[in-house]
Amino acid sequence: MWKGRFSQPTSQLVQAFGESVSFDWRLYAQDIRGSIAHAKGLEKAGILTSGERAAIEKGLLEIQHEIEHGDFEFQSSLEDVHMNIESNLTARIGPAGAKLHTARSRNDQVATDVRLYCKDAIDRLTTDITHLQRALVEACERCPDAVVPGYTHLQRGQPVLFAHHLLAYVEMLSRDASRLADTRKRLDVMPLGSGALAGSTIIIDRPFVASELGFAAVSQNSMDAVSDRDFIAELLFDIALCGIHLSRLSEDIILWCTAEFGFVTLSDAHTTGSSLMPQKKNPDVAELTRGKTGRLVGNLMSLLTLLKGLPMTYNRDLQEDKEPLFDSIDTLHTTLEVVAEMISGMDVNAPRTAAATSDPLLLATDLADYLVKHAVPFRQAHEVIGKLVAFSLSEKRGFAQLTLEEYQSFSPAFEADLFDCLSVQTALEARQGIGAPSPKNIASQLTRWRAALSPQA
Repeated sequence: MWKGRFSQPTSQLVQAFGESVSFDWRLYAQDIRGSIAHAKGLEKAGILTSGERAAIEKGLLEIQHEIEHGDFEFQSSLEDVHMNIESNLTARIGPAGAKLHTARSRNDQVATDVRLYCKDAIDRLTTDITHLQRALVEACERCPDAVVPGYTHLQRGQPVLFAHHLLAYVEMLSRDASRLADTRKRLDVMPLGSGALAGSTIIIDRPFVASELGFAAVSQNSMDAVSDRDFIAELLFDIALCGIHLSRLSEDIILWCTAEFGFVTLSDAHTTGSSLMPQKKNPDVAELTRGKTGRLVGNLMSLLTLLKGLPMTYNRDLQEDKEPLFDSIDTLHTTLEVVAEMISGMDVNAPRTAAATSDPLLLATDLADYLVKHAVPFRQAHEVIGKLVAFSLSEKRGFAQLTLEEYQSFSPAFEADLFDCLSVQTALEARQGIGAPSPKNIASQLTRWRAALSPQA
């Protein structure tokens, strides 16, 4: 493609080192879409006849069909997906194919392809997130009354409904979907027509081409258009953070599956055994999810490091943006699918969760609230209950086994009705503030999420 300037062929070693078609072939559908729209723009500009444009479109669609059916041979000597398609098109239809690259460069061509690819990927990942959210909501509905300790510092804190814990992840995933939607808006700008860096003297109706490709806007600075990879960095951040949320969920599940917790059981289809220890049932899906998050974070760091020292405008370094992008998209897509399936097969061991929440110390804060409602300042109430906890532990008797007189020895504000606080169900029902885990609130949240996540929403 540059034989007019060079007298020597490219070294075989350089070809192997510089080729990208081994991975950027995945952009073929977007590349063909972009080329068909560009051909229409060239026809509108008078560069192509209607017959030439029709031949180009027919040839490109034939190439796409062959790629999708495994009948197209990509050649590394042609370097990338763009030249492979263009070269084949020209061989197929003749001189009209050689006109297609008028008024564009591979710089604006690849920037357009990748933006189209990212838009498609975001739509798919958003659907994947919705499926996982539905699986979590369905898991909540399978155990609406199960109660677990809520933890801080991995120490038991207060009782919550198990559904409340799972719905926390539904909220996280909702933010992930929102971030992807925001990223999609910012990347929905067409760079095609920016040329190598300074546009072209052959004027193409760029808004027309953008409309053909479904872009909401057209880039306003040709130098920025061909060098911008902010949208990839933003998408990789969104993916990495979603991966971190999945990793946190996986960590909870890994703990819950242990004999020490025993809160949940995963299906045989989503666990593995040991090659040595026959009794083992390992939560491999959750562990792999936790591990793959490192790849997602690493891909983000790789791209940011790639971009940090690049001068304007296009530099060949930018070829290295695609492998981390493709890997992150693939990894998150697969992970969301398998985690959703794992959650759908997860059973809650309600007796074990009930036993864990029978720990009387989980209601210490409720006793402090009791004193506050009886006109004791909170800091003083906190100190009183702290001393009461120490006494309970030293006596090896739970709160319910202490006498009213013993309570009153710590504060005269205690009355006989204090024992009404010493019920997990009462404690939950009292938590009626917005966002708190009362059964009524959780039922309302499940109704809200069912509606929001329904296919018709």
